[in-house]
Amino acid sequence: MKKQILRIVCLLFISPMLFSFCGIYVSKSDGTLKNKASQVILVRDGEQTVVTMYNDFKGNPKDFAMVVPVPVLLQRKDIRVVSPAIFQKLNAYSSPRLVEYYDENPCYGKWEDKESVNEKSIMVTSANSNPVAKKKNLGVTVEAQYLVGEYDILILSAKESSGLKTWLLENGYKIPSKAEEVLEPYIKSNLKFFVAKVNAKQAGKIQKGSFLSPLQISFSSPKFILPIRLGMANGDGDQDLIIYSFTRQGRIESVNYRNVEIPSGNNIPLFVKDNFDRFYGETFAHKWEQEGKNIALLEYAWDVTPVNPVKCDPCVGNPPVDQDIVQAGVWWLNNSNPQSNQHTFFTRLHVRYNRNSFPQDLQFQVTPNQTSFQARYVVTHPAEGDLTCDEGKVYLRELKGKRRKELRNLVSLTGSTVEDYLSNTEPDSDNDIAYQTLLPEVEQEKESERTIFPGLALMAVVLVTGAGLMRWKGLI
Repeated sequence: MKKQILRIVCLLFISPMLFSFCGIYVSKSDGTLKNKASQVILVRDGEQTVVTMYNDFKGNPKDFAMVVPVPVLLQRKDIRVVSPAIFQKLNAYSSPRLVEYYDENPCYGKWEDKESVNEKSIMVTSANSNPVAKKKNLGVTVEAQYLVGEYDILILSAKESSGLKTWLLENGYKIPSKAEEVLEPYIKSNLKFFVAKVNAKQAGKIQKGSFLSPLQISFSSPKFILPIRLGMANGDGDQDLIIYSFTRQGRIESVNYRNVEIPSGNNIPLFVKDNFDRFYGETFAHKWEQEGKNIALLEYAWDVTPVNPVKCDPCVGNPPVDQDIVQAGVWWLNNSNPQSNQHTFFTRLHVRYNRNSFPQDLQFQVTPNQTSFQARYVVTHPAEGDLTCDEGKVYLRELKGKRRKELRNLVSLTGSTVEDYLSNTEPDSDNDIAYQTLLPEVEQEKESERTIFPGLALMAVVLVTGAGLMRWKGLI
């Protein structure tokens, strides 16, 4: 199977595989477009796939386009635009969440419990450009031409990467210097190239800095692959991709990279509430580093079948309704037959990739795993009021231990020091058990671990060596 590539608003499909998403940005200006974060919706059932792509580019719609390898000559009916609101809704609904609880005062028996949620938002955007007819024989042929939404779309075929590169340059596009070597395998595999630009008449109606419509492509393919290599030719360093997937069976998983669940359910210090975005960003980065960087991190998984009343616990946004799921490309909900299987499972994966850690395109499989999961973190407010009763004194002792554990969780999850957070936090004096006062104890515990573990390792080496020596001497 051919290698693929993906990145911000590009779409890729390779012969019998899913080539959905980004290929590469081409620019008509001297500036360079840097891919930083993308979102893609993958809908898969059997060999049928629907891919919806959205990018994070902001700029003049006249200046940019995207080029994406596709396995077949796409028909006009296979391409459409959708509202960007579907990405905003799916992101808000499936984002990592913060849950807030309130301890009961054991002296009064007064209990209050409420939850609030905070979400980590991800900004998204899109891309475009401007091609014209070929001027001379460079081995490039315009196979089809469509107007879809605000986009002029060309389907090109090419005989060699140098000819395609020259064609793009002669038609006013600037492409990355490393793009030619990445395009070559696709050309040798007789793939077509999907080129999208903003229509000249439509460009004037689009306000500068506004998002372009996501592009949605439908096709049939026995393989389930999302190409990312082509996008790396135009990226600078690590790039982030959020994958929202809908299937009838269960979670999707990567088959050529490890699948890892992001840590979840941890109790963290109350002061993190004011900086949850930073906390989750550091938690994700730390886990990504710990696991070797070549992983797909699960952030959310749940049955979102329309008749299922519970789709998150708690929710950070309104769960998608039938119309949202259909717009995302879930075609089986359009089936008028009430006996049809309308089961729908939603998976959110977060991938951070670069040239070194991700030498291959992402390959997926649909699994029967329907276990619910969500990235969820908990902060707890201490009990208020008089705590001088016996139960209150026990509670305060336990609270101190809980807060110490929360501080340790913060360090373990993020890899940062507690001081980094407390430096911008107002002093905490709840019940005289301030987080600041617990720092020396936490540091002492951490230091003990640093000395105990090497000591145990050394002792194990000594014991094994001693046993071997005694066996050699015939003493045992």
